Amino acid sequence: MLWLLTTGRRLNGVYLAFMVVSFMMGVAGALQAPTLSLFLSREVEVRPFWVGLFYTVNAIAGIGVSLWLARRSDRQGDRRKLIMFCCLMAVGNALLFAFNRHYLTLLTCGVLLASVANTAMPQLFALAREYADRSAREVVMFSSVMRAQLSLAWVIGPPLAFMLALNYGFTTMFLIAAGIFATSLVVIAFSLPAVERIPQPADMPLTEVSGWKDRNVRLLFIASTLMWTCNTMYIIDMPLWISADLGLPDKLAGILMGTAAGLEIPAMLLAGYYVKRIGKRRMMVTAVAAGVLFYAGLILFHTREALLLLQLFNAVFIGIIAGIGMLWFQDLMPGRAGSATTLFTNSISTGVILAGVMQGALAESFGHYAVYWAIAGLSLITLFITTRVKDV
Repeated sequence: MLWLLTTGRRLNGVYLAFMVVSFMMGVAGALQAPTLSLFLSREVEVRPFWVGLFYTVNAIAGIGVSLWLARRSDRQGDRRKLIMFCCLMAVGNALLFAFNRHYLTLLTCGVLLASVANTAMPQLFALAREYADRSAREVVMFSSVMRAQLSLAWVIGPPLAFMLALNYGFTTMFLIAAGIFATSLVVIAFSLPAVERIPQPADMPLTEVSGWKDRNVRLLFIASTLMWTCNTMYIIDMPLWISADLGLPDKLAGILMGTAAGLEIPAMLLAGYYVKRIGKRRMMVTAVAAGVLFYAGLILFHTREALLLLQLFNAVFIGIIAGIGMLWFQDLMPGRAGSATTLFTNSISTGVILAGVMQGALAESFGHYAVYWAIAGLSLITLFITTRVKDV
């Protein structure tokens, strides 16, 4: 791996455990997320508006739960135990989706389980940041290599998800996801470290914990929210757009997601290696500019070959913002890794809220093509806001 080649560090057991857990949890998530819109549309049989609403409600619940858990985790307790609990909820969520097709049940019980389960990943990255700080490891590359495991998981997950769902049914797909989460729980219990943290005062205001008083944190949160709004609108709409409007095979959606994830790996590793020379701000601006080109390309080019080629820009966009964006939050909020990582994750959740409402309304009222014009416009706004955040 690039980090080992450039630093000469040897792989130890704890480091390997972090990589394995992030990969397995990434695969389990990548089995469920790419096919969710198809699942709701075909299995639960709801209209596009209700598909988008599901994403929105899920994200709103996730923000509240993750913020509360993040504040507790930064003050007290074993972060590893919290991650294990979140994995257990992820198992329950996958089993619910495997055997239930009632929209309101999924929107209530499913959303509650998912909101806790989705906290596992930011907490895992917060634990990794604390471990890297305590063990004097190079934080940027540690985080980038760990984030690369998620991209590797997304190389495998989406094509596998569409293959399982289309050939063996959604029940089989969700059961496999539940099994992977259960295995992750076992690895976490026996392999990840418990890292002591400096406790935060119990009466610290939420705005101080979250860093919201800092103008740069606010701007970065807004920019990150819009970045993930664009990405999520694409993820929700693309599988439906591929088959409904473009007349291309359903499995192409999984191939496109897997291709982008594969290309993200070198993008994020190179970003982690060069970030000290280039700077986080300049690198993030470059990433968002690549996103603008990607979304503009979706408006103009609709062949299979063109869509595959455009994934290069998508990979640069997501590969950099997913890794460097989180580190930018952490650097702007020193000493509050859990809150900073969760704020980054909540920018994703807020983006999902906006994406669910906008995609559902636009697709139902004006068709899928209007969705991509909206995404392209949002990406331009995002580019401007990103340039206003200070470098660290």
